[in-house]
Order: sequence, then structure tokens, then C-alpha cells
Amino acid sequence: MISLKIVQTIVHYSLHFLFPGVLAWLFFRKDWKKAWLIMIATMAVDLDHLLSDPVFDANRCSIGYHPLHTYYAVFFYVILLFFPKTRIIGVGLIFHMATDYQDCIWSNFLSAYTSH
Repeated sequence: MISLKIVQTIVHYSLHFLFPGVLAWLFFRKDWKKAWLIMIATMAVDLDHLLSDPVFDANRCSIGYHPLHTYYAVFFYVILLFFPKTRIIGVGLIFHMATDYQDCIWSNFLSAYTSH
């Protein structure tokens, strides 16, 4: 049987790399390939992980921990939605945060599930 941790990882990276293509096609159809690439480029927001020690911790929730994953940063990302020139970037960043948040939910569930 496939482990839930593997399912979590597959879901997480599919949402980071594949689902932005769906969003691009649905909402920015005229230039969906460009929009998809821009949304993938918003993955650069994860560079703030380099400020952490350890840099990667599979059990750490990024939301509220890393500087570019704070609620203040998310508020700024929402503002980007209101301007046509930054809208795709805003969508990419907000969806990135939503993806990381669902990963926190998975991690909490799995830690509770495996502690029994």
C-alpha cells in the first residue's frame, strides 16, 4: 500500500508545478503558457527557506515561519491581484501559499494519525 506521506508529497509538488498550468489555462487562456511559467517562477519565494536552520524540515509548516510565507506577505500578495500587470504573480504567490498551507494540514493529520 502506498504510504500517505508519499501521497502528500505527490499532491504537494503537483499543486506547485502542474496545477498552476490549469489556473493559467482557465484564467489567462490567451497567454496561458507564459502565465504558467510566471506562476512557476513564483516558486522563488521559497528562497526564504535558506534563512532557516535547518534549511529543510519536512515536519515544519512554512506558513507563518518563513519571512515570505507570513500573513503580512500574503496580504501583499493579495494586493498584487488588483493590478493587471502583477495579477499573474499574485495568483501564483497566493496559490503557492495555499499549497503550502494544505501541506501543513497534511502534516498535522499524519502526525496525529501515526501517533496512535
